[in-house]
Amino acid sequence: MTGEQTGPEAIWAPWRLDYLERLGESEKGGARAASPTQRGGVCFLRAQWLDPGSDEAGHVIIRSSHGLVLLNRYPYANGHLLVALGEGRSRLMDYEPDQRRHLWMLLEAAVDLVEVALEPQGVNAGINQGRAAGAGVPDHLHAHVVPRWAGDVNFITVVGQVRVVPSSLEAMARRLRAAWTEIHGRWGALG
Repeated sequence: MTGEQTGPEAIWAPWRLDYLERLGESEKGGARAASPTQRGGVCFLRAQWLDPGSDEAGHVIIRSSHGLVLLNRYPYANGHLLVALGEGRSRLMDYEPDQRRHLWMLLEAAVDLVEVALEPQGVNAGINQGRAAGAGVPDHLHAHVVPRWAGDVNFITVVGQVRVVPSSLEAMARRLRAAWTEIHGRWGALG
C-alpha cells in the first residue's frame, strides 16, 4: 500500500448531525440527560404518538387508532419504516392480544405500502426485542420494514463503512403518503 486515498474524502449525511449531537449530550450529562431516542425525556415514538400535529415533520405515514408507521430517521435503505403502537412496552408479550394483532396489521400495511410505493425486490420485516437483540429503543417495542434491492448494500458499506441513501426523508415521505392515499381503503380496520 502506498498510503494514497482510494475513496472519497467525505460522504455528506447532514441529517445524522442531530443524532450525533444528542448522543454526545446524553454521554456528557450522564443518566440525567435524555437519550438520543428521547424527546424531553419521553421516547421519540411515544412523543410522536402524543403529538399528531407533528406528523408531517416526524415523517409519519400512517396513523391508526392505536399506532403509527413512520420513516426511520437513520435508515438502512430508502423507505425504511418503523411500526409501533402508541403505548410503549419493552416486550412483544407485554402487550395484550388485541394490541399485538393491531401491531401486526400495521406491519402488514407497512409492507404493502413499500411494495406499492417503491416496488422493491425484497423486504426485511422484523422486531429487535431488547438491546442485546439490537433494539435501539429497547423500552418501546417497534418493528422495522426495510425495502431491499439487489446491490443496495454494496462495496461502499464494506469499504467505507457507510450506507448510501439516495433519497431525502421528505421526498420519501411524500412518495409514501401518495401511495398510502391510493391503498388506505384496503386497510380500513386500522381506523
